[in-house]
Amino acid sequence: MTMMLRKAICWSPLKMPLMILMFLGLWMSSVQAELRIDVSRGRVEPLPIAIVNFVGETAESGKYGRELAQVISDNLRRSGLFDPVNPRAFIQRQLPVELLPRFGDWRVINAQALVNGSVDILADGRLRVEFRLWDVFAEVQLEGQSVATAPLNWRRLAHVISDMIYQRLTGETGYFDTRVVYIAESGPATRRMKRLAIMDQDGANHRFLTDGQTLVLTPRFSPTTQEITYLAYYNDRPRVYIFNIDTGQQEVLGDFPGMTFAPRFSPDGKQVIMSLSRNGVTDIYTMNLQTRVANRLTNAPSIDTSPTFAPDGRQIVFNSDRGGSQQLYVMDADGQNVRRISFGKGRYATPVWSPRGDLIAFTKIQGGRFHIGVMKPDGSGERLLTSGFLVEAPTWAPNGRVLIYFKQIKRGQGAGATRLYSIDLTGYNERELLTPTDASDPAWSPLIP
Repeated sequence: MTMMLRKAICWSPLKMPLMILMFLGLWMSSVQAELRIDVSRGRVEPLPIAIVNFVGETAESGKYGRELAQVISDNLRRSGLFDPVNPRAFIQRQLPVELLPRFGDWRVINAQALVNGSVDILADGRLRVEFRLWDVFAEVQLEGQSVATAPLNWRRLAHVISDMIYQRLTGETGYFDTRVVYIAESGPATRRMKRLAIMDQDGANHRFLTDGQTLVLTPRFSPTTQEITYLAYYNDRPRVYIFNIDTGQQEVLGDFPGMTFAPRFSPDGKQVIMSLSRNGVTDIYTMNLQTRVANRLTNAPSIDTSPTFAPDGRQIVFNSDRGGSQQLYVMDADGQNVRRISFGKGRYATPVWSPRGDLIAFTKIQGGRFHIGVMKPDGSGERLLTSGFLVEAPTWAPNGRVLIYFKQIKRGQGAGATRLYSIDLTGYNERELLTPTDASDPAWSPLIP
């Protein structure tokens, strides 16, 4: 009943295997109710969870143990669903994996779940990490595994363990073993430098992918997470590019006679969908990445843009002014059966389908303010999650529960800093994602394979 660790933990350009040494997961039935966070109820009270420093027999392994525990704790806290107990309240401060916890000590400090582990450095230099997840009140082990990996992979291993804990206690897939690509902005408003940048979802392992010599916009991940498609202005000509994260190579996606923009991959990674503007009219096209054959999907005297596939690839959501104002529309993947889904006041933009297929996120402009909202694919159930002077460009976590977007704060008569923020579907737990420069146009990767 436990989730197996993914077979490899790697951070490009290093690819080092994560080998499972032992399978220790246990699922034990009990007459007591199973410990579980009910995320279907909307906003929930965070679950108190104690995360003990993983035990290490040497100074080096002990350091890894503390760092692993800290990253796991930080991940779970940011989700808004967990409340890690302050370690200063711990009664049992050392908890080797071969021993049962003193559950009474943890109940006294109101910890409902408990995580402990150990780190050993093997003869070949790899780290051997074990961890356990316990239900404190039922006094049963919910999860446990042992893995070995290269030391450089320790941080990703912490994300994978965080995902396992999240899934075991919520019933939903985690999203911590992911990356975010965005546009890093710096310099004065009249000479703004915009570079592609990438980082882990918690801001670690940050690096710039382009040098800022050309203006870049709207990066989007491929389903494999190894490629990014984006818009770049080269010699003042906007074109769609594909960038390989492993090699750093980039290539132009076709040579169109007009301006191409707003690219995204199809769910199977075989196509890129984008907009092409010519003579004041903007239509939506797909391009087969193997044959490089383009297919026109819309043909109306309007601006049709920001297309996004549904996760099953059968439908596409986009925004268009074909009805007189900027609204959201859905059509079949072949361009047929176009129907409008947004009917609220204001203008709608940047729609993106949830990975679960149940919702569409969007930007809404109304009354001089910007909003991030969600609605069902048929347009019903519209909810606004946050608003501000400028909030825009939502992107989904791979489990469809959390959104990242960018926000610009108004300062006096002008605009201030632009930063990335996350928020969950309840409209609560808004948090800033720290970046070294201003940031815009985020895109959240799928789980790293």
